[in-house]
Amino acid sequence: MDPQHGLTAILPCNDLNASEAFYRKLGFARADGSSDFESTYRILSDGKGGHLHLVDAVKGWLIPGRNPFGLYLYTPDVDELALRLADRILEAKKQPEDKPWGMYEFSVSDPDETLVRVGWPTRLRK
Repeated sequence: MDPQHGLTAILPCNDLNASEAFYRKLGFARADGSSDFESTYRILSDGKGGHLHLVDAVKGWLIPGRNPFGLYLYTPDVDELALRLADRILEAKKQPEDKPWGMYEFSVSDPDETLVRVGWPTRLRK
């Protein structure tokens, strides 16, 4: 696919294999189709316009409980992804919910405790 105008996060990770496995549950896979586990830079895509680059973090940079990074995945597939990640959902009800800011969403943490919110505007839900 030819590149289009966009903005992509480059996310530092302590364990690229664990992070790649986590983001696979959100529908992301390597854009080049490779499975080279020695790679220190991985380009992921969900085939729907979502892109994420994973890179090895400098040792000691990502401290448990102090990760400042966050991602938001906009997708109409909120319920499907919530089922895949049910054991990791941070909300007390362990399911997506309509938030006061107009989003139907849930939150999870990736292996490095990056906050990942998955949501879709409440008004656009079927």
